[in-house]
Amino acid sequence: MKSELVKLLKERSILLGEITLASGEKSNFYVDSKLTTLHPRGAHLVGRLGWDVIERYASEHKTGINAVGGLTFGADPIALSIGLASMQDDDQRALEVFSVRKSPKAHGRCRLIEGNLQEGDVAVVVDDVITTGGSTLKAIHAVTEAGAKVAFVIALVDRNEGGKDNIEKEGYSVFSILTRDELENRSSDADQGISSEVAGAH
Repeated sequence: MKSELVKLLKERSILLGEITLASGEKSNFYVDSKLTTLHPRGAHLVGRLGWDVIERYASEHKTGINAVGGLTFGADPIALSIGLASMQDDDQRALEVFSVRKSPKAHGRCRLIEGNLQEGDVAVVVDDVITTGGSTLKAIHAVTEAGAKVAFVIALVDRNEGGKDNIEKEGYSVFSILTRDELENRSSDADQGISSEVAGAH
C-alpha cells in the first residue's frame, strides 16, 4: 500500500517549480496532498496506513485511542479516511473524527473544534504535510485546551525541514507515513512497508 501511495502522490500531488509555502518560505518541491487524499483510492490507502499506525501504537503502549483529527483543511480528509478504516475493522472501536478550525466560528456555537472531540478523549493529531510544524502545533494546542490528550502525531509527508523536531520539542512524538526523501528518491525496497518505529508519547 505504501508503494502505491507513493506512486499516486507522484502522479497527482508533487509539483516542481518555485512555490510559496504556508510558512512563507519558497520551495521547488510542493505537495498538493488534497489531489491524493480526496481521490477515492488515495483516501483508502491513507486511511489504512494511518489506522495501522494507530493500532500498532495502541498495542505497543497498551493504551486506548478514540479520536483523530487536525487543522482544517489538509488534515480533514486524512482524519475521516482513518476513521472509516477503523470502523471497517471494528465498528465498536471506530475512532471519533474532528476538525480544528483556524479560528473560532463567528456565529452559531462559535466553536474552534468541529465534529466529535470530547473532554478526556485520547486523540491522534494528523497533518498532511509538515514543514515547520506550526499548523500541527496549532491543532495540538486546540485539542489540549479542549481537555483532551494528544497521544502522538501522524504526518502524511514530512518535508524534513525541522517541523518534526519542533513538534517533538514540545513533547509529542511524530510518525511520518512518508518523507520528502522517499518521494524524491524512492528506493527499490518500497514494498517493505512502513519501517519507521512509532515512538512513545511524552
